[in-house]
Amino acid sequence: MFFMLEEKTIMTQDDAYLFGQGTHYEIYNKMGAHLVNHDGVDGVYFCVWAPNASDIHVVGDFNNWAAADEYRMKKINDGGIYELFTPNVKEGDTYKYLITTARGDKIYKADPYGNEMELRPNTASIVTNLEGFKWTDTRWINRKKKENHLESKMAIYEVHLGSWKKKNDGTEDGYLNYRELAKELADYVVNTGCTHIEIMGVAEYPFDGSWGYQVTGYYAPTKRYGKPKDFMYFVNYMHNKGIGVIMDWVPAHFPKDGCGLAKFDGSPVYEYADPRKGEHPDWGTLVFDYGKNEVSNFLIANALFWVEKYHIDGLRVDAVASMLYLDYGRQNGQWIPNKYGDNGNLEAMDFFRHLNKIMNERNPQAITIAEESTAWPNVSGNVDDPMRPGCLGFTFKWNMGWMHDFLEYMKLDPYFRGYNHNKMTFSLMYAYSENFVLVLSHDEVVHLKRSMLEKMPGSIDDKFANLKLGYAYMIGHPGKKLLFMGQEFGQNHEWSEARALDWYLLEDPKHKELQLFVKELLQLYQEHKSLYETDYNPEGFRWINANDSRCIFSFTRLDKKGRDELLFVLNFTPVERKDYMVGTLHKGRYQQVLSDRAGFDRTLSTISGECDGFKQHLKFDLKPYEIAVFKRIKENRSEKA
Repeated sequence: MFFMLEEKTIMTQDDAYLFGQGTHYEIYNKMGAHLVNHDGVDGVYFCVWAPNASDIHVVGDFNNWAAADEYRMKKINDGGIYELFTPNVKEGDTYKYLITTARGDKIYKADPYGNEMELRPNTASIVTNLEGFKWTDTRWINRKKKENHLESKMAIYEVHLGSWKKKNDGTEDGYLNYRELAKELADYVVNTGCTHIEIMGVAEYPFDGSWGYQVTGYYAPTKRYGKPKDFMYFVNYMHNKGIGVIMDWVPAHFPKDGCGLAKFDGSPVYEYADPRKGEHPDWGTLVFDYGKNEVSNFLIANALFWVEKYHIDGLRVDAVASMLYLDYGRQNGQWIPNKYGDNGNLEAMDFFRHLNKIMNERNPQAITIAEESTAWPNVSGNVDDPMRPGCLGFTFKWNMGWMHDFLEYMKLDPYFRGYNHNKMTFSLMYAYSENFVLVLSHDEVVHLKRSMLEKMPGSIDDKFANLKLGYAYMIGHPGKKLLFMGQEFGQNHEWSEARALDWYLLEDPKHKELQLFVKELLQLYQEHKSLYETDYNPEGFRWINANDSRCIFSFTRLDKKGRDELLFVLNFTPVERKDYMVGTLHKGRYQQVLSDRAGFDRTLSTISGECDGFKQHLKFDLKPYEIAVFKRIKENRSEKA
C-alpha cells in the first residue's frame, strides 16, 4: 500500500507546528520512512528531526552508503525538520541518516522513527510497510473499551520471549519467531489460567543482556523474533485466544550507542544537555529531556503507536522512580533541584499526566502500569480527580513494598516468622492508597537473588509447601497479580536471557504438582469475583485474624454485592493445629474449594460461640503448611450474623 504524495510536502506546516507544541499524536505517520507515490512515481519519503545538523543525507545499499546530492535532505523549517523523496529506494532496503554536525563531523544514525531494524549486531534501519495486516480482534478491542479495568480479572504471566523456550535448529540463539511463539505461548497461558501476558524487551535493542531496557529502536519490534507483521500476528493471535498483551515500555533512559539517539545531530537532542540531569551514573545511560516538546511528542506518540498500530493492551512503564526524582542514583552535587528547591522532576510529572490523559481519551481499552518503587503519592488514578492532587494518571502501580516484605517473610525459617508477622499484614495498611499490582517479577530471580523455589526455607518438600502457601496468599491479597515465567512450576535456576526455562523439571512429580496447583489457584481466581472485583474497595477484604502469632493468617474476600465470599486460612508453619477455630462473617455452611493436598473434601457448618470477634466459627484440624480456602454456601438471607 502506498500513500499519495501531493505537491505540498507530507510534513505540513501544521504538522510541524503541532510537533513543536508536543501534541502531534500521530507524528510517526510523518517522521521516518514511508512508501509513497509522488506524481505517479513510487518511492520512499524520509523525514527526520535534527535541529542542530548542518546537512543530512540518506544513505544505504542503494547508494553505497555514501553522500550524494540526489539523496540530500531538504530542511523545511527553522525547527530542524528535514525531508527527502526518492524513487531509488524500495521496501526492504536498509538505510541510515548521514548527519553533518555543526562542527563538520559526519555521523551515521539509525532512524528514530524507523519501523524495522536489522538484527544485532547490525544497526541500520529497514524500509518497511506496516499497512495491510488483517486484524481479526475487533470484538476484543470493543469489549476492552467498555471494561472497568479496576474491577476486571488480571493475572499476568511475565515472559521474556527469547528464553521462555528455545528450539534446537542449529542457530546460536534458537529463538522461536513471533508466529511460533504465539501458538505455543497462547496455549500454555490459557491452560495455566492467566489472563494477560507481559512481554519484556519488544522495542529494538542492541545488547541481549539489557533484556530490552536499553532501546535504540523505539518504533521497531525487535528483529530477534521476526518482522513487524509477525509481531502483529502475535498480538492478534493472543487476542483471539482471550489473552491481553502488555509490553514493557522504557521512556526513562536510552543507551549511548553511536547508532541511536545519543547526541543525535552531534548535540544533545533527545537528552538533557546538563549531565546532572541528562545521565544516569549507575546505568551509563542518557535521560530524555521531558521539557523539550519534540522529545515529549516522540515518546507520547510512541506509546500511542504501540496501542494503535499493534493493538497492545497496555504499557508497563519501566523505571518511573528514576524519572520522577532528580537525585535518583546521584550524590550531592550530581543533581540540580527544581525551581522550588526540591528533588522532583516537574517536567517528568507533566509528561506522565499528558501521556496518561491522552492515552485514556484515545484508547480507553488500554492500561498503563507504573513500575514505581517509592512512596510517591497518587501515581495511579484519574489525572483530573480533585481528591488525588497531582495524580500522575496511571491505571495501576506495581506494589514493590508488598513484594519486598512478602519475600523477606517467606525466606524465614518458620520458627522466626512469628517475630515478623507484620511483614505479611502491613501491606493492608496502604493497600487502597493506589491501584496496586502484586508482582513477583524477573527482577526477583536474577543477580544472585535465587529462584522463587530456592528462596524458600527447609527441605525440598518444605520449599514446595511454602511456595504454594505464598502463592495462595498472593491470590487472596487485594490487587492484580503478576508471576514471572518459570515460577509456576518451581524453576530451580535463576533466570538467564541466554537459556530456556528448565522444562525438564516437569518430569519431576513435585514440580508438576506445583504447576497443577498454580493452575487450580488461577482457576479459583477466575471463577470468583470476590478475588478481583473489589481489589480497590476496602469492603472487599476483611481480616478474620491478623494477629495469630502462630503464623496462621485468616481473612475473607467479598465481591461488590457480598454474595461471593471466600475464607482463606493459611498455616505458615509445619505444625498441625488440632481443633483449630476460625471466626466467620456469617453462620451456615462452608465448603472447601482449594487445598494444597489431594483428596480434600470438607463441608463444615458454623458453630455458635465467639471466636476472632465473630459470633460463630468453624472448627477443623489444620494440617502443617495447610492451605484451606472455603466458599460460603449461601442458603437463605436470614443467615447474616
